[in-house]
Amino acid sequence: MSTSDTDLTEGPLDIKFSSHATIDTLDSERSRKFYEEFLGFEVVRTSPISLLLRLGGDHTIACVEVKDKEPMGMLNHNGLDVPTKADVDAAHAKTEAQQEKWGIKKITRPLDQHGTYCFFMLDADENWWEVLTNPKGGYSWVFERGDQEGRGHLDKDFERPAETL
Repeated sequence: MSTSDTDLTEGPLDIKFSSHATIDTLDSERSRKFYEEFLGFEVVRTSPISLLLRLGGDHTIACVEVKDKEPMGMLNHNGLDVPTKADVDAAHAKTEAQQEKWGIKKITRPLDQHGTYCFFMLDADENWWEVLTNPKGGYSWVFERGDQEGRGHLDKDFERPAETL
């Protein structure tokens, strides 16, 4: 038996997978349509007040209906990956064209920031979503590079994978 098995005051938890994150909604039926028909998520209802969202992998987002909610801070956004800058621009144009239909409250302009090309949108439930360039596998390429020096991915000259340029 290892030390970590007998000494509970040391060592990490034995976690195997980050399975989900959670967001709030004021109206799960309205939100379900937005997630499925606009963002393209696969959605299942898990209870009268909750949904489970999945897109492109095994990580999920639990969406729970609440009576009151605070707006999500922009830094706590959810990332939605596309391969190229042209894809970001196309998603931005579509978001602007459908803003009223989906009750999208804010849309930023696309720009290069924090090492990616992206824009943000604030949905009807005041949850922030970032549409950004990333290769398949999301930010897994960052782990291959290890810890960053200086400003890291915040540097304007940060080198991204060529396929996202």
